[in-house]
Amino acid sequence: MRKIKLIWDFRGPDANKIAEHHEIHLKEYCTTEKLPYNITGFETINELYAIAYMVVTDDYMISVRDALKPHRGELYE
Repeated sequence: MRKIKLIWDFRGPDANKIAEHHEIHLKEYCTTEKLPYNITGFETINELYAIAYMVVTDDYMISVRDALKPHRGELYE
């Protein structure tokens, strides 16, 4: 089964703090919805750009996408 990395982009001087905080909510969602993977994280791309992400399978991608509105997605390996 494919794993998909759903990504939220944050820009601006507070991007890193916002992405870090957003990951807290992603972890809560994984627990509440009992998703099979609890893979979440955030990355600082540069001082004005950061991302938060969570990994889901194909089975959950549509429902998570519709509920949480990620900005984009990519295959996770």
